[in-house]
Amino acid sequence: MRRTGYASLPLHGGRAPPWLFKRMVSLAGEISECIVLDAGREELLRRLSDPYWFQAFSHVLGFDWHSSGVTTTACGALKVALSRRDIGIKVAGGKGKTARATPTEIVALSDSMGFSGGDAEEMCRMSRLSAKIDNTCVQDGFSLYHHSFILSEDGEWAVVQQGMSETYARRYHWLSMEIEEATTDPHTAVCSDIEKENVLNMVSNQSKEARKASVDLVKERPERLARYFGEISGEKSRQSTLYDLWDVPHLAMPPHHEITTVDIGKGGMEVLRRAYELQPSTYEELLLIGGMGAKKIRALALLSDLLWGAKASWQDPVKYSFSHGGKDGYPFPVDRDAYDNSIETLRNAIEEAKCGRKEKLSALRRLSDYVGQP
Repeated sequence: MRRTGYASLPLHGGRAPPWLFKRMVSLAGEISECIVLDAGREELLRRLSDPYWFQAFSHVLGFDWHSSGVTTTACGALKVALSRRDIGIKVAGGKGKTARATPTEIVALSDSMGFSGGDAEEMCRMSRLSAKIDNTCVQDGFSLYHHSFILSEDGEWAVVQQGMSETYARRYHWLSMEIEEATTDPHTAVCSDIEKENVLNMVSNQSKEARKASVDLVKERPERLARYFGEISGEKSRQSTLYDLWDVPHLAMPPHHEITTVDIGKGGMEVLRRAYELQPSTYEELLLIGGMGAKKIRALALLSDLLWGAKASWQDPVKYSFSHGGKDGYPFPVDRDAYDNSIETLRNAIEEAKCGRKEKLSALRRLSDYVGQP
Protein backbone atom coordinates (compact mmCIF):
# COMPACT_ATOMS: atom_id res chain seq x y z
CA MET A 1 0.00 0.00 0.00
CA ARG A 2 1.33 3.44 -0.91
CA ARG A 3 1.85 5.68 2.11
CA THR A 4 -0.10 8.64 0.77
CA GLY A 5 -1.61 10.28 3.83
CA TYR A 6 -3.78 10.36 6.88
CA ALA A 7 -6.85 12.52 7.55
CA SER A 8 -8.24 13.75 10.86
CA LEU A 9 -11.98 13.07 10.64
CA PRO A 10 -13.91 13.52 13.90
CA LEU A 11 -17.67 12.96 13.61
CA HIS A 12 -19.64 16.21 13.34
CA GLY A 13 -23.39 16.68 13.14
CA GLY A 14 -25.25 18.98 10.77
CA ARG A 15 -25.18 19.37 7.02
CA ALA A 16 -24.24 21.93 4.39
CA PRO A 17 -26.87 24.69 4.13
CA PRO A 18 -28.67 24.85 0.74
CA TRP A 19 -26.95 28.10 -0.31
CA LEU A 20 -23.55 26.46 0.20
CA PHE A 21 -24.37 23.04 -1.27
CA LYS A 22 -25.65 24.69 -4.47
CA ARG A 23 -22.30 26.43 -4.85
CA MET A 24 -20.43 23.24 -3.95
CA VAL A 25 -22.15 21.45 -6.82
CA SER A 26 -21.25 24.22 -9.26
CA LEU A 27 -17.63 24.49 -8.18
CA ALA A 28 -17.15 20.70 -8.04
CA GLY A 29 -18.41 20.50 -11.62
CA GLU A 30 -16.17 23.29 -12.89
CA ILE A 31 -13.07 21.84 -11.18
CA SER A 32 -13.79 18.35 -12.53
CA GLU A 33 -14.37 19.54 -16.07
CA CYS A 34 -11.21 21.67 -15.97
CA ILE A 35 -9.12 18.64 -14.97
CA VAL A 36 -10.69 16.39 -17.62
CA LEU A 37 -10.17 18.99 -20.36
CA ASP A 38 -6.59 19.63 -19.29
CA ALA A 39 -5.36 16.15 -18.36
CA GLY A 40 -8.07 13.59 -19.10
CA ARG A 41 -10.54 11.43 -17.19
CA GLU A 42 -7.89 9.15 -15.73
CA GLU A 43 -6.26 12.13 -14.01
CA LEU A 44 -9.49 13.09 -12.26
CA LEU A 45 -9.87 9.53 -10.95
CA ARG A 46 -6.25 9.58 -9.75
CA ARG A 47 -6.77 12.82 -7.87
CA LEU A 48 -9.96 11.61 -6.20
CA SER A 49 -8.08 8.52 -5.01
CA ASP A 50 -5.34 10.69 -3.49
CA PRO A 51 -6.33 11.52 0.12
CA TYR A 52 -4.43 14.83 0.17
CA TRP A 53 -6.00 16.05 -3.05
CA PHE A 54 -9.46 14.86 -2.00
CA GLN A 55 -9.14 16.66 1.32
CA ALA A 56 -7.99 19.85 -0.41
CA PHE A 57 -10.85 19.52 -2.90
CA SER A 58 -13.32 19.25 -0.02
CA HIS A 59 -11.82 22.31 1.66
CA VAL A 60 -11.99 24.37 -1.53
CA LEU A 61 -15.68 23.48 -1.71
CA GLY A 62 -16.06 25.14 1.69
CA PHE A 63 -16.86 22.29 4.08
CA ASP A 64 -15.62 21.82 7.68
CA TRP A 65 -11.86 21.45 7.66
CA HIS A 66 -11.69 18.52 10.12
CA SER A 67 -15.14 16.94 9.91
CA SER A 68 -16.17 13.48 8.74
CA GLY A 69 -18.75 15.29 6.60
CA VAL A 70 -16.08 16.38 4.11
CA THR A 71 -16.30 12.92 2.57
CA THR A 72 -20.05 12.49 2.31
CA THR A 73 -20.79 16.09 1.31
CA ALA A 74 -17.98 16.42 -1.26
CA CYS A 75 -18.94 13.09 -2.84
CA GLY A 76 -22.61 14.13 -2.83
CA ALA A 77 -21.83 17.45 -4.52
CA LEU A 78 -19.61 15.70 -7.05
CA LYS A 79 -22.33 13.16 -7.84
CA VAL A 80 -24.88 15.88 -8.58
CA ALA A 81 -22.35 17.95 -10.56
CA LEU A 82 -21.21 15.09 -12.81
CA SER A 83 -24.79 13.93 -13.42
CA ARG A 84 -25.30 17.30 -15.18
CA ARG A 85 -22.11 17.21 -17.28
CA ASP A 86 -21.10 15.14 -20.26
CA ILE A 87 -17.43 14.53 -19.47
CA GLY A 88 -17.51 10.72 -19.35
CA ILE A 89 -17.35 10.35 -15.55
CA LYS A 90 -20.24 9.69 -13.18
CA VAL A 91 -20.67 8.83 -9.50
CA ALA A 92 -22.78 5.97 -8.15
CA GLY A 93 -23.64 5.29 -4.52
CA GLY A 94 -23.50 7.56 -1.51
CA LYS A 95 -24.53 7.39 2.12
CA GLY A 96 -26.66 4.76 3.88
CA LYS A 97 -29.32 3.13 1.71
CA THR A 98 -27.93 4.88 -1.36
CA ALA A 99 -24.63 3.04 -0.87
CA ARG A 100 -26.39 -0.31 -1.04
CA ALA A 101 -27.98 0.69 -4.35
CA THR A 102 -24.59 1.30 -6.01
CA PRO A 103 -24.63 -1.80 -8.29
CA THR A 104 -28.10 -0.88 -9.55
CA GLU A 105 -26.91 2.65 -10.32
CA ILE A 106 -23.82 1.33 -12.14
CA VAL A 107 -25.99 -0.83 -14.40
CA ALA A 108 -28.27 2.14 -15.12
CA LEU A 109 -25.28 4.37 -15.93
CA SER A 110 -23.74 1.74 -18.20
CA ASP A 111 -26.46 2.30 -20.81
CA SER A 112 -25.85 6.03 -21.10
CA MET A 113 -22.05 5.73 -20.85
CA GLY A 114 -21.72 3.02 -23.48
CA PHE A 115 -20.33 0.18 -21.35
CA SER A 116 -20.58 -3.42 -22.38
CA GLY A 117 -22.54 -5.69 -20.08
CA GLY A 118 -19.27 -7.31 -19.03
CA ASP A 119 -17.73 -3.99 -17.97
CA ALA A 120 -20.79 -3.08 -15.92
CA GLU A 121 -20.80 -6.52 -14.29
CA GLU A 122 -17.12 -6.22 -13.36
CA MET A 123 -17.66 -2.74 -11.88
CA CYS A 124 -20.59 -4.04 -9.83
CA ARG A 125 -18.40 -6.88 -8.58
CA MET A 126 -15.62 -4.49 -7.59
CA SER A 127 -18.10 -2.17 -5.88
CA ARG A 128 -19.35 -5.06 -3.73
CA LEU A 129 -15.84 -6.43 -3.19
CA SER A 130 -14.27 -3.12 -2.14
CA ALA A 131 -17.07 -2.56 0.39
CA LYS A 132 -16.78 -6.14 1.64
CA ILE A 133 -13.02 -5.86 2.07
CA ASP A 134 -13.13 -2.62 4.07
CA ASN A 135 -15.98 -3.89 6.22
CA THR A 136 -14.75 -7.44 6.88
CA CYS A 137 -11.11 -7.90 5.83
CA VAL A 138 -9.83 -4.70 7.48
CA GLN A 139 -11.26 -5.20 10.97
CA ASP A 140 -10.43 -1.83 12.51
CA GLY A 141 -13.65 -1.06 14.41
CA PHE A 142 -15.09 1.22 11.70
CA SER A 143 -18.35 0.16 10.01
CA LEU A 144 -18.96 1.42 6.47
CA TYR A 145 -21.83 3.88 6.05
CA HIS A 146 -20.73 5.65 2.87
CA HIS A 147 -19.63 4.19 -0.49
CA SER A 148 -19.06 6.26 -3.63
CA PHE A 149 -18.03 4.52 -6.85
CA ILE A 150 -16.66 6.98 -9.45
CA LEU A 151 -16.66 5.43 -12.92
CA SER A 152 -15.26 6.52 -16.27
CA GLU A 153 -16.55 5.59 -19.70
CA ASP A 154 -13.00 4.29 -20.33
CA GLY A 155 -13.75 1.44 -17.93
CA GLU A 156 -11.62 2.75 -15.04
CA TRP A 157 -12.96 3.62 -11.61
CA ALA A 158 -12.16 4.92 -8.13
CA VAL A 159 -13.81 4.27 -4.77
CA VAL A 160 -14.09 6.69 -1.87
CA GLN A 161 -15.81 5.08 1.10
CA GLN A 162 -16.00 5.82 4.79
CA GLY A 163 -16.53 3.89 8.01
CA MET A 164 -17.65 5.13 11.40
CA SER A 165 -16.79 4.33 15.03
CA GLU A 166 -18.34 6.02 18.05
CA THR A 167 -16.46 9.30 17.67
CA TYR A 168 -14.36 9.15 14.49
CA ALA A 169 -14.56 8.29 10.81
CA ARG A 170 -12.07 6.46 8.62
CA ARG A 171 -11.85 6.96 4.85
CA TYR A 172 -10.70 4.34 2.34
CA HIS A 173 -9.46 5.20 -1.20
CA TRP A 174 -9.23 2.80 -4.15
CA LEU A 175 -8.08 3.26 -7.77
CA SER A 176 -8.56 0.60 -10.45
CA MET A 177 -5.35 1.47 -12.32
CA GLU A 178 -3.22 0.71 -9.27
CA ILE A 179 -4.79 -2.62 -8.31
CA GLU A 180 -3.10 -5.81 -9.44
CA GLU A 181 -5.11 -8.03 -7.12
CA ALA A 182 -8.07 -6.77 -5.09
CA THR A 183 -7.18 -8.84 -2.04
CA THR A 184 -3.52 -7.71 -1.86
CA ASP A 185 -2.89 -4.16 -0.60
CA PRO A 186 -5.61 -2.63 -2.81
CA HIS A 187 -5.84 0.83 -1.22
CA THR A 188 -4.21 4.03 -2.35
CA ALA A 189 -4.81 5.22 1.23
CA VAL A 190 -6.63 4.48 4.48
CA CYS A 191 -7.20 7.73 6.40
CA SER A 192 -8.10 8.37 10.04
CA ASP A 193 -6.89 10.21 13.12
CA ILE A 194 -7.04 7.02 15.16
CA GLU A 195 -4.45 4.25 14.88
CA LYS A 196 -5.34 0.99 16.61
CA GLU A 197 -3.54 -2.09 17.80
CA ASN A 198 -4.46 -5.63 16.76
CA VAL A 199 -6.30 -4.70 13.57
CA LEU A 200 -6.88 -7.77 11.42
CA ASN A 201 -5.82 -6.83 7.88
CA MET A 202 -6.49 -9.80 5.62
CA VAL A 203 -5.63 -7.82 2.47
CA SER A 204 -2.10 -7.06 3.62
CA ASN A 205 0.64 -8.76 1.62
CA GLN A 206 1.70 -10.26 4.95
CA SER A 207 -1.63 -12.16 5.06
CA LYS A 208 -1.04 -13.95 1.75
CA GLU A 209 -0.62 -17.43 3.26
CA ALA A 210 -3.56 -16.90 5.61
CA ARG A 211 -5.77 -16.07 2.62
CA LYS A 212 -4.73 -19.26 0.84
CA ALA A 213 -5.28 -21.29 4.00
CA SER A 214 -8.74 -19.76 4.52
CA VAL A 215 -9.80 -20.83 1.02
CA ASP A 216 -8.53 -24.36 1.72
CA LEU A 217 -10.40 -24.50 5.02
CA VAL A 218 -13.84 -23.80 3.55
CA LYS A 219 -13.34 -26.68 1.10
CA GLU A 220 -13.50 -29.04 4.09
CA ARG A 221 -16.85 -30.19 5.43
CA PRO A 222 -18.01 -27.58 7.97
CA GLU A 223 -18.80 -30.30 10.50
CA ARG A 224 -15.07 -31.00 10.72
CA LEU A 225 -14.49 -27.40 11.75
CA ALA A 226 -17.39 -27.15 14.17
CA ARG A 227 -15.48 -27.95 17.33
CA TYR A 228 -13.06 -25.13 16.60
CA PHE A 229 -15.26 -22.21 15.69
CA GLY A 230 -18.98 -22.12 15.72
CA GLU A 231 -22.06 -22.47 17.78
CA ILE A 232 -24.06 -25.62 17.11
CA SER A 233 -27.63 -25.66 18.47
CA GLY A 234 -26.75 -22.64 20.61
CA GLU A 235 -24.01 -24.43 22.58
CA LYS A 236 -20.40 -23.24 22.74
CA SER A 237 -18.03 -25.55 20.97
CA ARG A 238 -15.65 -27.23 23.37
CA GLN A 239 -11.89 -27.28 23.06
CA SER A 240 -10.33 -30.34 21.49
CA THR A 241 -7.03 -31.52 20.12
CA LEU A 242 -6.08 -31.51 16.49
CA TYR A 243 -6.05 -35.30 16.73
CA ASP A 244 -9.81 -35.25 17.47
CA LEU A 245 -10.54 -33.21 14.35
CA TRP A 246 -7.85 -33.92 11.78
CA ASP A 247 -6.64 -37.46 12.60
CA VAL A 248 -3.13 -36.13 13.16
CA PRO A 249 -1.60 -37.98 16.10
CA HIS A 250 -0.16 -36.25 19.17
CA LEU A 251 -0.64 -32.66 17.97
CA ALA A 252 -2.48 -30.53 20.55
CA MET A 253 -4.03 -27.07 20.20
CA PRO A 254 -1.56 -24.31 21.13
CA PRO A 255 -2.58 -22.73 24.47
CA HIS A 256 -2.44 -19.11 23.19
CA HIS A 257 -5.61 -19.54 21.09
CA GLU A 258 -8.84 -19.33 23.04
CA ILE A 259 -11.82 -20.99 21.41
CA THR A 260 -14.08 -18.01 22.18
CA THR A 261 -12.03 -15.80 19.82
CA VAL A 262 -13.24 -17.82 16.83
CA ASP A 263 -16.94 -17.94 17.63
CA ILE A 264 -18.78 -17.38 14.34
CA GLY A 265 -22.33 -17.13 15.67
CA LYS A 266 -25.39 -19.30 15.26
CA GLY A 267 -25.76 -18.76 11.51
CA GLY A 268 -22.10 -19.30 10.76
CA MET A 269 -22.33 -23.00 10.01
CA GLU A 270 -24.85 -22.41 7.23
CA VAL A 271 -22.48 -19.93 5.60
CA LEU A 272 -19.65 -22.47 5.83
CA ARG A 273 -21.89 -25.13 4.27
CA ARG A 274 -22.63 -22.74 1.41
CA ALA A 275 -18.90 -22.11 0.98
CA TYR A 276 -18.22 -25.85 0.99
CA GLU A 277 -20.84 -26.38 -1.73
CA LEU A 278 -19.42 -23.55 -3.87
CA GLN A 279 -15.77 -24.62 -3.39
CA PRO A 280 -14.26 -21.14 -4.01
CA SER A 281 -10.92 -21.12 -5.81
CA THR A 282 -9.79 -17.62 -4.79
CA TYR A 283 -10.06 -15.39 -1.74
CA GLU A 284 -12.19 -12.95 -3.76
CA GLU A 285 -14.73 -15.69 -4.43
CA LEU A 286 -14.69 -16.57 -0.74
CA LEU A 287 -15.39 -12.97 0.29
CA LEU A 288 -18.33 -12.59 -2.10
CA ILE A 289 -20.20 -15.59 -0.70
CA GLY A 290 -23.40 -14.33 0.90
CA GLY A 291 -23.10 -14.04 4.69
CA MET A 292 -19.30 -14.29 4.74
CA GLY A 293 -18.90 -11.50 7.27
CA ALA A 294 -16.32 -10.31 9.75
CA LYS A 295 -16.74 -13.16 12.28
CA LYS A 296 -16.21 -15.85 9.67
CA ILE A 297 -13.24 -14.07 8.09
CA ARG A 298 -11.64 -13.65 11.52
CA ALA A 299 -12.32 -17.26 12.48
CA LEU A 300 -10.77 -18.60 9.28
CA ALA A 301 -7.72 -16.37 9.80
CA LEU A 302 -7.21 -17.63 13.34
CA LEU A 303 -7.71 -21.24 12.36
CA SER A 304 -5.28 -20.85 9.44
CA ASP A 305 -2.64 -19.74 11.94
CA LEU A 306 -3.56 -22.49 14.39
CA LEU A 307 -3.40 -25.35 11.92
CA TRP A 308 -0.70 -24.35 9.47
CA GLY A 309 1.04 -21.31 10.94
CA ALA A 310 -0.31 -19.15 8.10
CA LYS A 311 -0.22 -15.85 9.95
CA ALA A 312 -2.35 -12.83 9.07
CA SER A 313 -1.32 -9.20 9.50
CA TRP A 314 -2.50 -7.52 12.71
CA GLN A 315 -1.16 -4.08 11.85
CA ASP A 316 -3.46 -1.13 11.30
CA PRO A 317 -3.08 0.11 7.69
CA VAL A 318 -3.90 3.71 8.62
CA LYS A 319 -1.25 6.43 8.12
CA TYR A 320 -0.83 10.24 9.01
CA SER A 321 -2.46 13.85 8.92
CA PHE A 322 -3.49 17.09 7.18
CA SER A 323 -5.68 20.23 7.63
CA HIS A 324 -7.59 23.39 6.27
CA GLY A 325 -11.24 24.23 5.48
CA GLY A 326 -14.82 25.81 5.97
CA LYS A 327 -18.55 26.09 6.60
CA ASP A 328 -18.39 26.29 10.42
CA GLY A 329 -16.42 29.56 10.21
CA TYR A 330 -12.92 28.12 10.52
CA PRO A 331 -10.45 29.38 9.53
CA PHE A 332 -12.97 32.00 8.34
CA PRO A 333 -16.60 32.06 7.14
CA VAL A 334 -17.25 31.23 3.49
CA ASP A 335 -16.86 34.34 1.32
CA ARG A 336 -19.82 33.93 -1.06
CA ASP A 337 -18.64 36.56 -3.55
CA ALA A 338 -15.19 35.00 -3.83
CA TYR A 339 -16.77 31.55 -4.14
CA ASP A 340 -19.03 32.69 -7.00
CA ASN A 341 -16.08 34.40 -8.68
CA SER A 342 -14.09 31.15 -8.61
CA ILE A 343 -16.97 29.27 -10.20
CA GLU A 344 -17.33 31.91 -12.92
CA THR A 345 -13.59 32.00 -13.63
CA LEU A 346 -13.43 28.25 -14.14
CA ARG A 347 -16.65 28.23 -16.15
CA ASN A 348 -15.31 30.85 -18.56
CA ALA A 349 -12.01 29.01 -18.94
CA ILE A 350 -13.86 25.78 -19.74
CA GLU A 351 -16.18 27.41 -22.28
CA GLU A 352 -13.26 29.01 -24.11
CA ALA A 353 -11.28 25.75 -24.05
CA LYS A 354 -14.21 23.96 -25.66
CA CYS A 355 -14.08 26.54 -28.47
CA GLY A 356 -10.40 25.84 -29.04
CA ARG A 357 -9.13 28.81 -27.02
CA LYS A 358 -7.15 27.31 -24.13
CA GLU A 359 -5.32 30.47 -23.06
CA LYS A 360 -7.26 30.88 -19.79
CA LEU A 361 -6.94 27.19 -18.93
CA SER A 362 -3.21 27.37 -19.62
CA ALA A 363 -2.96 30.52 -17.50
CA LEU A 364 -4.64 28.77 -14.59
CA ARG A 365 -2.19 25.90 -14.93
CA ARG A 366 0.77 28.31 -14.95
CA LEU A 367 -0.65 30.06 -11.90
CA SER A 368 -0.95 26.77 -10.03
CA ASP A 369 2.66 25.95 -10.95
CA TYR A 370 3.78 29.37 -9.67
CA VAL A 371 1.83 29.06 -6.40
CA GLY A 372 3.34 25.64 -5.85
CA GLN A 373 6.91 26.95 -5.96
CA PRO A 374 8.78 27.31 -2.64
